[in-house]
Amino acid sequence: MDLSTILRPEAVRVISATSSKKRLLQDFGDLAASAYGLPAGKVVSALQERESLGPTGVGRGVALPHARLSEIHSVTGAFILLEKPIDFNSVDRQPVDLAFALFAPEDAGVDHLKALAHVSRQLRDSNFCNKLRSNPEASTLYTILTESDAMQAA
Repeated sequence: MDLSTILRPEAVRVISATSSKKRLLQDFGDLAASAYGLPAGKVVSALQERESLGPTGVGRGVALPHARLSEIHSVTGAFILLEKPIDFNSVDRQPVDLAFALFAPEDAGVDHLKALAHVSRQLRDSNFCNKLRSNPEASTLYTILTESDAMQAA
């Protein structure tokens, strides 16, 4: 699994101020609409539905919201760096400033789980997260996110 296969440069954004978890999910809907042509409302609804099952704030300032959508045919992702962390009901009760959303086809099965595991593994690395937090420019963030796979493969 290589992040460059599921993440487009235009699906990476830095947001200076988001007021809530709900607003962040709406930001992901807008980002998915502009980067992948997905219907923003359906993306937001699917993300909110998944959050109702349990929060996807995994700790140490990281959230991994994800949802299945009938409108897509392969797993895709979007990344947001928040300049001001927000409460996300994370497992460790820490505010979130790094959020990677995954969108999978309804029948994705293992591909969705592989992508989620890969992103989770990447964002558990505190050095990697610190590097993301230190580079608040979307193009640099995309490079960091996708280069880590190339370095691990080498």
